[in-house]
Amino acid sequence: AVELVDRTMIELALKNPAFEPTMRTALLGEPAAILLVEFAGADLASLKAQLTRLQDLMGELGLPGSVVCMSEPEPQRQLWEVRKAGLNIMMSLRGDGKPVSFIEDCAVPLEHLAEYTAALTEVFERHGSRGTWYAHASVGTLHVRPILDMRRDGAQKMREIAEETSALVKQYKGAYSGEHGDGLCRGEWIKWQFGPRINDALHAIKQRLDPEGLLSPQRIVNPPAMDTHSLMRYNPSYTVTPIKPALDWRSWDVQNNPLTEAISAAGTGGDPAQGLAKAVEMCNNNGTCRKFNAGTMCPSYRVTRDEKHVTRGRANTLRLALSGQLAPAANGASGLAHPAVKESLDLCVGCKGCKRECPTGVDMARMKIEVLHKHQQVHGLSMRQRLISYMPKYARAASMVAPLLNLRDRVPGAAKLTELLLGLSASRSLPRWHRKHFFNQLPATLDRDAVLLHAKPVVLFVDTFNGYLESEVAQAAVRVLQRGGYGVHIASRQDGKGGHLCCGRTFLASGLVDQARDTMGDLIAHVAPFAKADIAIVGLEPSCLLTLRDEALTMGLGDDAVVVSKKALMLEEFLMREAQAGQLEPLRQQLRPESRRLLVHAHCHQKAMGADTSVSAVLKLIPGAKVEMIETSCCGMAGSFGYEVEHAAISRQMAELSLLPKVRSNPDAIVVADGTSCRHQIHDYSDAKVLHVAMVLDQNSAPL
Repeated sequence: AVELVDRTMIELALKNPAFEPTMRTALLGEPAAILLVEFAGADLASLKAQLTRLQDLMGELGLPGSVVCMSEPEPQRQLWEVRKAGLNIMMSLRGDGKPVSFIEDCAVPLEHLAEYTAALTEVFERHGSRGTWYAHASVGTLHVRPILDMRRDGAQKMREIAEETSALVKQYKGAYSGEHGDGLCRGEWIKWQFGPRINDALHAIKQRLDPEGLLSPQRIVNPPAMDTHSLMRYNPSYTVTPIKPALDWRSWDVQNNPLTEAISAAGTGGDPAQGLAKAVEMCNNNGTCRKFNAGTMCPSYRVTRDEKHVTRGRANTLRLALSGQLAPAANGASGLAHPAVKESLDLCVGCKGCKRECPTGVDMARMKIEVLHKHQQVHGLSMRQRLISYMPKYARAASMVAPLLNLRDRVPGAAKLTELLLGLSASRSLPRWHRKHFFNQLPATLDRDAVLLHAKPVVLFVDTFNGYLESEVAQAAVRVLQRGGYGVHIASRQDGKGGHLCCGRTFLASGLVDQARDTMGDLIAHVAPFAKADIAIVGLEPSCLLTLRDEALTMGLGDDAVVVSKKALMLEEFLMREAQAGQLEPLRQQLRPESRRLLVHAHCHQKAMGADTSVSAVLKLIPGAKVEMIETSCCGMAGSFGYEVEHAAISRQMAELSLLPKVRSNPDAIVVADGTSCRHQIHDYSDAKVLHVAMVLDQNSAPL
């Protein structure tokens, strides 16, 4: 194989967290393009010799040191995965101008490829565009897509470019359809390519075998003109209904220059939905979300196999809603408040798998916040939603009556009563409250002034879940940090009343963006001075801490939120960073050997934000530790989702896909899971010992 990857694809891949690490391994400097050259055979030694010959050849061509050698299977596989995602990576270009497919299948004899590409580049420039190039350089089938704005004059330019390209293909004795075949875009060129006799024969065959025209009508025989507006998703009549989103989507509301690919300033793209519609329209129906064999997305689709419950189906539903293409419901609801939108997003667990794994970056979890925000504005909140959303506000009071609340899982019939009244499944046990918790049993830590003066300062953000419901996790984290020689300050409200701080995640889960903004604002205001002093803000619950690196940046909280986002780290991320800097020796010296296998289940948000691998890396600091990352999708609990009576069964089905079978097949292992929800899900359906990474490190350390 000799495959081309051009600069556009390189730059877009570097912006995608799923592809960036792999792409960097293939680069030397900033090339205009790279060639992926693969030698195949049964003898590894002879193949390595071929690589050496390639290096010599490139030196003779005046490019010494330009070959990046990859002789191991896994790096090769990862790089080919990037190449295979080339089409979708190209489509992640923001703005209305997109690389459009209609001449990408043209092929010319290899000896004419350079002349053909040079001539085609001139064609694009005459029409105010440029091409994106990738794929099969070795056989003269470079996939090229000019950047066109199909909402405006793209259709006209598409036809003009196609006509000029066909003349070039004929000049160089090539084929208009070299690999993928014909359809709506290339059907009308069949007669040009094969001539009238073959074209008439195709008509006769079609008529004989399919007289009623039921099978793929108007694809090969009697195809429409390629620039027919009715066939296009974004035809001239396509409009977006003006709305004001709850979150800031302006980074999507941009335009791009087809010639330079320069992106305009955020908020200048002309989107009546202020960027939300353009973010939704990034879905190009590539279907990566339908995969089953790796990664996280899309957990609900993996269970239901229903298109409406996959990221693509949800994006299409949202697009129809935002463009007014959904007929008003019987109750008059339309747009994001339409029942079809709520139904499509009902099983979205907010895993954020699509944020990382979708090649075009469709973030359905954030889009669901917008839908829930609109829904609660129109329909209000149920008692269950209110109970869950406001939990951080009443957690302190609830802890005072913990024995009474815990009767729900002890008194016969109480669980069924909560199911009838609140919709909380009687088949699930609820987290236990405690009178004594982290916030009223605070360990000895440093105040604001003292931590600023400490040689190794760190601020620990203890969330509601690990502070009130699983205090042992927060206590263990403090001990681990102190064993490492760190001066620990606990983030707490400075209004004279004390009390814990919250990220607002439970409010976001119900679409209460204003309440989430106020709550997050309190947290940002407290920790920003430490972040500005270059002190890490360390958290324990992925869905809470990582909100500082995600939604907090879309709530209009100003520059302080940006500063905090750059200093916000999960505990294991912080410890790994410190270990790499040689600052963790005091802790390493106190770690005792562990003989049991440690199975790591990463929280979905850890995976989405690239914060998952540091868990296993930190655990490997333990002498003798045998650490294995479990390849799983979402555990299925997803905050309150698994407790809800209408979702309890599908929640378990998600866990049974791969997570629970893996856990049960290793009965003697310790399962390490940072997510509170993840631990509860595993605990409810297995006999495994499930611990936060802080507790594993604490239990494997010498006593303080």
